[in-house]
Amino acid sequence: MLKWLWVSALTLLLDQASKLAVDGSMRLYESIPLIPYFNLTYVHNTGAAFSFLAQAGGWQRWLFAGLAVVMSGIIAIWLARLQKHETLMAVALSLVLGGAIGNLIDRVAYGYVIDFLDVYYQDWHWPAFNIADSAICVGVGFMLLESFGVGRKAVDVLE
Repeated sequence: MLKWLWVSALTLLLDQASKLAVDGSMRLYESIPLIPYFNLTYVHNTGAAFSFLAQAGGWQRWLFAGLAVVMSGIIAIWLARLQKHETLMAVALSLVLGGAIGNLIDRVAYGYVIDFLDVYYQDWHWPAFNIADSAICVGVGFMLLESFGVGRKAVDVLE
């Protein structure tokens, strides 16, 4: 099932290109309204998802980088062991892998992850995120769907 690594590569390319575009064209904390409830807002995230441990003092950079390396290895092995018919799971794992590597590159290169997608309602803002985060969330969503039988043929379920 390694034929699905193109999904990881495309995710990684879109993620890194978008982050470089934001970093090259916006100032830190600059916000550009695009449509109602959605801005481009350039921020640095030194923590994990939703800025978890962002104020921890710096050690979290290497913890999260190490976790990303270990999880990427596990996902690659899992992907390689999938059966030919496990397409939804292959796409899911490929999205998660591409997203994990995208954020890993930021963490190692800069010490933070570049986030810029800002969804809000009135004064409430969801924590800013990026393409890699989106790919990871969609991938996990696909994994959940697959766990409930979505994408399986009737023959697979009976076995």
